[in-house]
Amino acid sequence: MKIKHLVAILPGLYAASAFAMQPFVVKNIKVEGIQRTEAGTVFSYLPVKVGDTMDDEKSVVAIKALYATGFFKDVRIESENGLLVVVVQERPAISGIEITGAKEIKQDTLKSGLKQIGLAESRILDKSLLDKAVQELKRQYVGRGHYGVKVVATVTPLERNRVDVGFNISEGEVAKIHKIDIIGNHDFKESELLDLFSLSTPNWLSWFTNDDQYSKNKLSADEESLRSFYQNRGYLEFGVNSIEVSITPDKKDIYITINISEGPKYTVSGIKFAGDRLIPEAELQKIVGIKSGDIFSREKVTDSIRLISDRLGDEGYAFANVNAIPDLDKEKHTAAFTFSIDPGHRVYVRRINITGNTRTKDEVIRRELRQMEGGWYMGQKIKDSKQRVDRLGYFTDANIETPAVVGTNDQVDLNMSVTERPTGNVSIGAGFASSQGLILSGSVSENNIFGTGNQASIQLNTSKINTVYAFSYTNPYFTDEGTSLGYDLYKRNVNPSTLYLGQYSTSTLGAAVRYGVPVTDNDIIHYGLGFESTGINVNTYSSQRYIDYVNTFGSNNSTIMGTIGWSRDTRNNAFFPTEGTMKSAYTEIGLPGGTLKYYKITAQNMWFHTLYKDFTLMLNGQAGIGGGYGGKPLPFFKNFYVGGTGSVRGYDVSSLGPRDSTNQAMGGDRQIIGNAEIYFPMPGIKDKKSVRLSTFIDGGMAYGPSQLPVKGGLRYAAGLALTWISPVGPLKFSIAQPLNAQTGDNIQRFQFMLGNIF
Repeated sequence: MKIKHLVAILPGLYAASAFAMQPFVVKNIKVEGIQRTEAGTVFSYLPVKVGDTMDDEKSVVAIKALYATGFFKDVRIESENGLLVVVVQERPAISGIEITGAKEIKQDTLKSGLKQIGLAESRILDKSLLDKAVQELKRQYVGRGHYGVKVVATVTPLERNRVDVGFNISEGEVAKIHKIDIIGNHDFKESELLDLFSLSTPNWLSWFTNDDQYSKNKLSADEESLRSFYQNRGYLEFGVNSIEVSITPDKKDIYITINISEGPKYTVSGIKFAGDRLIPEAELQKIVGIKSGDIFSREKVTDSIRLISDRLGDEGYAFANVNAIPDLDKEKHTAAFTFSIDPGHRVYVRRINITGNTRTKDEVIRRELRQMEGGWYMGQKIKDSKQRVDRLGYFTDANIETPAVVGTNDQVDLNMSVTERPTGNVSIGAGFASSQGLILSGSVSENNIFGTGNQASIQLNTSKINTVYAFSYTNPYFTDEGTSLGYDLYKRNVNPSTLYLGQYSTSTLGAAVRYGVPVTDNDIIHYGLGFESTGINVNTYSSQRYIDYVNTFGSNNSTIMGTIGWSRDTRNNAFFPTEGTMKSAYTEIGLPGGTLKYYKITAQNMWFHTLYKDFTLMLNGQAGIGGGYGGKPLPFFKNFYVGGTGSVRGYDVSSLGPRDSTNQAMGGDRQIIGNAEIYFPMPGIKDKKSVRLSTFIDGGMAYGPSQLPVKGGLRYAAGLALTWISPVGPLKFSIAQPLNAQTGDNIQRFQFMLGNIF
């Protein structure tokens, strides 16, 4: 019997066999030593088949191929009378992974990192992979400031060539930034520069923000912030010479030293344009945000490049290349800039593709797009399209990409991908006051019925002041041009006496039809016609004003109600806007033919602006005035009421304004409301599109016919609010502290609203 044995060990494995093998024809192949691996798996990797001629060279190739699978730690090839015998020793399989001592990082997070490098249950264990796993665990801890972390790996053999892998972690203490030094600054104080940094030495908020833990990425971002600070103030040649990061031997304290060169301050000596400009120079001069004589600002130069590119994009030049080339005079410390413009080819949009809308119909999205398929590429139209889709409120994300069409230089496709959000809304409002207890209201609505974009709602209000049964339906595209049509049916019983607002009650049955006609992409004219029948009940405790009204005009009234108004919405998002305005003005008139003849005029202006990164300022102003005509007054039940969510938080619902002799709130024929609110992300929560906090100041008041706003005084409140786009609709909590409450005011510090954000 002849046996030729090939031993495979590292580099020498593939060089040659231990003994020369006489070539022979393979009549059969046998595999020995396998426990878990199927013989068919070995055959599939073995580059030798029955009928092949086997020799030394093919033996080395076969051993190499089987080793490359990673399944085996030893491979031998033997031969006997035409039989090829493959003898293998399998590597053990991982039965389980156990991590002990991990407190700072969740085990799922650690195991996810191990899986990414190939170490997971049921996989083959490799010694080199085990070493990588230890380094991976250390990497995760070092990334969180645990520089003294220790990781010990253990392997426990099990039956059937399996093993348990264990990692014992000693986390150690988190290293803190003990000191940050900036060297080379002359024109700015070190404290002013350090205020730009996200990294910091320990402070009273560090336990929450972790800003005292070193991060290479954060330090790089801080370096860029420092560079931007200087270059936006004229220091064109500013540079960071070196950054040194050192840690003490006990791995507890980190020292950061940043060496900078400020350089001289530069002013702009001139602005020129070169290349194929296409746009008149006078218009380019207006677009550019930096002028001759200005202090150099990198931000203004960058913004100018973007604005020129955007302007060319509006003409169809999607791939315009604009560069600002400086000409420095280092003696005079001036810089002249030449904006080199290469518009490239004018392109058009070949096709518009929409993805992600599993429920919403394509046409609902396409009718909001202002960029036309087959038309010239227009940058502003594409931005407007995204903004209009965002304002629908049907999607958490709406992203647009415009890739070039392969093989062409004048075509792009417009790809819009959306992520749908639930559009059904279960609305619940609640508040609590010591004198009134819990107040509830609710409604059910669907803003995107069957994906058509049509809206319907059913309101059931069970609060002490209102009992409302209402149905509304709106088709926002009743016509192809975007005219909306809506219907309202409602029954409303109002009993303010339960909230000490007035001793009377009304019962109203009404119906209305309304239209909205777009006059621009952002402006809509609204008008409508409705009918109301109202019954009024008073009692011996009612204000004499209410009794006199019923005695003069009767307890049953009918109203032919006409409405006309205007609204403008330029917000960049329906739920969490960061820029834009929402303005409106409405007039409601009791038309001749009904028993009530009155008018109410209201106006509102809401403005959003990004203050810094994720911090958004919202300013809101509302005003209203009402009265009667034809010898009739404004019906008291049509008065304006102020207080509570949506007006002045911290005060009871509708409680601010004139009061009768029994101190019951009566509302007024005028109102003023103002709100200032700053929105910011919830610390520790990455989802900035669903949750955010805000701090606010509210002010407002309702006034009667004989009151002047100056003398009547406003009520103010300040507080905190939480807004959450929950699975059942927008939810907003607020806690407010009245700032100038007067005797007799009804206080309600905690309020929440589900289904209403602003």
